[in-house]
Amino acid sequence: MDQQGVISIGEAFVDFISIDRTNTEYIQLLGGATVNVAVGTRRLGIQAYYLCKLGTDEISQFVEQEFRKENINTSFSVHSPSKKICGVYVHINASGERYFHTYVNDTPDEVLTEDELRRGVFEQAKIFYFGSGTLFHEKAKKTTEAALKYAKDFSNMIAFDANLRLKRWVNEQHCRQTVSSFLKYAHLVKLAEDELNFLTETNSIEDGLEKISKWKIPYLFITMGSKGACAVINGNKVFVPAPAVNAIDTTGAGDAFMSALLYCFHEKGLPVKLSQIKEYLQFANRIGAAATTEVGSLTVNFDKKI
Repeated sequence: MDQQGVISIGEAFVDFISIDRTNTEYIQLLGGATVNVAVGTRRLGIQAYYLCKLGTDEISQFVEQEFRKENINTSFSVHSPSKKICGVYVHINASGERYFHTYVNDTPDEVLTEDELRRGVFEQAKIFYFGSGTLFHEKAKKTTEAALKYAKDFSNMIAFDANLRLKRWVNEQHCRQTVSSFLKYAHLVKLAEDELNFLTETNSIEDGLEKISKWKIPYLFITMGSKGACAVINGNKVFVPAPAVNAIDTTGAGDAFMSALLYCFHEKGLPVKLSQIKEYLQFANRIGAAATTEVGSLTVNFDKKI
């Protein structure tokens, strides 16, 4: 069977983004890191599957409508009448800058469970992608572990983006230990520079890369914001600067970068030459930069030439 597509597992969010400094009216947008990646890969032309638990209320209906608009397959997700979708409120301060104001999760224990996973989607897909958002909750963590087993059974490539949100964790040490323990499962790992330093308890990217080398990650990518990104494969490091753009909202730029990497690995396979890795980095940098030119966390529609 010819396996095609990318599975993303996680939680769908709705971002409520204030339209002005009064912070009383909001634009309602689909969000969440793993959702952003699913949308990004689909907009690049790759089949996208999303695994989560959805509710039946108006907000869940909005989420499903947005998934349908993006042509993302949610047939392997499940519904619960008591599930409420998480909400993130983004306000605007006196200087006109957006900032995270409130995170609302009325049903934190309503997550996709291990017994609700279906093997069929792993048999169909080529890549399985996950983040730390399914690791801080014990029930969701067990589901992720079961999903990783299915991914291995069906020879899926496994991709992990830490995407750390420390406020969700009991403490920093629990976060560090848990996330680090999952690095060994992944073929491809993406970390932001500050996440690398957090996980390795270092203060520089050089020291961080040296410490993380013990996990022997086959394909490691580190994003450095407007500076660019680097990749480390078999001890070889490749750096590519980011293109200059008029950035107005950096939310979701890392997710767009990840979507572009998944596209490259899905369509062009495992990079075997440093020149190919550089090509992947250039493309991912361009897509990540493009995501900053519009408000909202979803990857913009773009030319996918690489």
